[in-house]
Amino acid sequence: MFLGEHRDILVFAEQEDGEIHQVSYELLGKGRELAEKLGVGVSSVLLGHVIGKKATELIHRGADTVFLYDHASLGDFDVVRYTVNIMKLVEEERPEIFLMGATRIGRTLAPRIAAALRTGLTADCVDLDLDANGDLIQIRPAFSGNIMAQIKTKTKPQMATVRYKVMKMNEKNPERKGEVIRREAEIIDDTGTRILEKIEADEVDLTEAEVIVSAGRGFKKPEDLKLLEQLAEALSGVVGSSRPLVDAGWISKDHQVGFSGNIAKPRVYIACGISGAPQHLFGMRDSDVIISINKDPSAPIFNVSDYGVVGDFYEIVPILVRELKKERSKEDT
Repeated sequence: MFLGEHRDILVFAEQEDGEIHQVSYELLGKGRELAEKLGVGVSSVLLGHVIGKKATELIHRGADTVFLYDHASLGDFDVVRYTVNIMKLVEEERPEIFLMGATRIGRTLAPRIAAALRTGLTADCVDLDLDANGDLIQIRPAFSGNIMAQIKTKTKPQMATVRYKVMKMNEKNPERKGEVIRREAEIIDDTGTRILEKIEADEVDLTEAEVIVSAGRGFKKPEDLKLLEQLAEALSGVVGSSRPLVDAGWISKDHQVGFSGNIAKPRVYIACGISGAPQHLFGMRDSDVIISINKDPSAPIFNVSDYGVVGDFYEIVPILVRELKKERSKEDT
């Protein structure tokens, strides 16, 4: 925790294998919005190896200044190396607000930096705002998504991790100008961690899916989820789920859509047997096209749907699969 004047908003630009995670651009978009209200600038910190060109991308997306740490030891994410270098930068630059993505890397890194700086951290935010005094209001679901908590931290920098796909990124502007400041990386030869092998995770990534077919309480037994697997396969999509099926152990949590699961914005979202609890609607309401199948014509899910089918998905889904397979076979001939 620092005393004295703080300035600017700092965004951690997460990269892996030389590619910037899209959540970084979303945070720059929100950072610009907050910075204009506060009358401060937006800076970003990028660590990696041979990534100088990516710094320019951050400027095109809203950063005024990019602090670039380019060194071979930073090529792969190492939480100790990243923490030491970022903590030193924060101590020198003294940002008012420090934002990071609520990703695998962000959730690993943010608490260590916050602890080292002796400042507060609010995790998994879904919105950010400012109060009348210009202090950061960090909004996140609480009590299993039944309420939206508004949190303020007394210490600075005010740190928050923000979920992917809940903020709007700015359009890329190649004409936008900014400054890239190269910083000397503090080199730590041995952090006690070595990468032995990189293995692709088996988990489904709903945040990147173009088509999601989701199951709800209307399913009678876990074996029936094979119906949705067939539909998802026919649409080149993935299977999602509402929370009750995850809590029942029918499907893993990485398939969950909602407050306490994943925020998804696919091109097509098909909800089968989902009534439409607020916890679930929050996670999929921004999909381009929402199609709902439910026996209850008064189900809240229909209020956010572009197309609704009142009926038994046990009867409707097999018909959809059959017709989709017919169309695909025509295309192949």
